[in-house]
Amino acid sequence: MKIGMVKDSLGHLSVESALDTVARLGISGVEFNAANWTAAPHMRLGELLDAPGKRREFLSALSSRGLELIALNANGNQLHPTDGKRQSDALYDTIRLAGMLGVETVVLMSGLPEGARGDTMPNWVISSWPPETQTILKYQWEERLLPYWVKLAAHAKECGVKKLAVEIHGNQLVYNVPSLLKLRKEIGPVVGANFDPSHLMWMGADPLAAIDALGGAIYHSHAKDTFINKPVAALTSRLENGSLMDIPGRSWSYITLGYGNGESWWRDFCYRLRMVGYDGWLSIEHEDVMLSREEGVAKSVALLRNVAPSEPSDYKPQAI
Repeated sequence: MKIGMVKDSLGHLSVESALDTVARLGISGVEFNAANWTAAPHMRLGELLDAPGKRREFLSALSSRGLELIALNANGNQLHPTDGKRQSDALYDTIRLAGMLGVETVVLMSGLPEGARGDTMPNWVISSWPPETQTILKYQWEERLLPYWVKLAAHAKECGVKKLAVEIHGNQLVYNVPSLLKLRKEIGPVVGANFDPSHLMWMGADPLAAIDALGGAIYHSHAKDTFINKPVAALTSRLENGSLMDIPGRSWSYITLGYGNGESWWRDFCYRLRMVGYDGWLSIEHEDVMLSREEGVAKSVALLRNVAPSEPSDYKPQAI
C-alpha cells in the first residue's frame, strides 16, 4: 500500500508550498479536489480542460517532486433538486479531465435528490417508518438515482475513467455497504467504493466487517479517523447536527489518525484490506479542528508508516 493525501488537507498553502510539504512528509501521491464541495485552491478545472500546456505543467509539478496523481475528487450532490445541474456539470468535467490526465479513478458521492417532484431540498431517509419513507426511497432510486448513473457510467467509459469510487457517506443515497452494492449491481463494475472508515464509525457500522463485505469493490481508500465522545453520545445518540467546530459538544467528530482508534486498530484495518486484495492508496484526509493541518497530516503519515504493508508478500511454507 502507498500513502497519499487529499489535497484540500493542505488547502491553506499555495499549490507549490503544498506539494513541497507533501514531498517532505514522505507522501507518495496526491488526490486533487477538483469541483463541488471544495474551493479547489490547487486546481483550476476550466483552465486545465482548455489548455494542454497547463495540463503538462500540472503533471510536471507532481513528477518533478516524485509524486503521483492518484485520483480526482468531485464530491458534491449532483442530484440536488435546485443546484444539481451545476454540480453535475462540474462532475462531468472532472471525469473528462481525469481522462485527459490519464487518471483512472474519480472520487464522488452518489447524490441525494428530493423526496418527491417539486421539493426544493434533498431528503435523506434513515427510518422505515412512517410508511411514506418507502415511497420516497422508491422515487429517489428508480426515478432519479439510477437513470442518472446509467448516463454517468457511459460518460466515464467514453473518457477512459475506469473507477467511479463512491464515498459511503451520510446524507447520501449510498451511505452503507448494502446501498453501495445495490448501485454497483445496477450500474456495473465501473462503480466501486471510496472506502472511508470514519463515516462508518459514526454511523455505528464496523469498518472491518465492511471491508470483508465489499472485497474487490473497494477502489480507493481515505484514511480518516473518528472520535466518539461517549458521554455526549450516551445522551444524544450519534445522530449529530451540532457545529463541526464544537468537538466537546458533539457526539462524534472527525479526527487525526490514532486519536479516535489506536495504532492496533489501524494495523487491523490495513491487514484486512490486504486480505481482500486491496493494495492501493491510503489517502489521508485531515478534517481535525483541534490539530493544525500540517501536524495532523504528519502524525497520520507516521501512523500509516508503522502499520501499512508496503512490500509484496514473498513467504510460503517450505516444501518438506
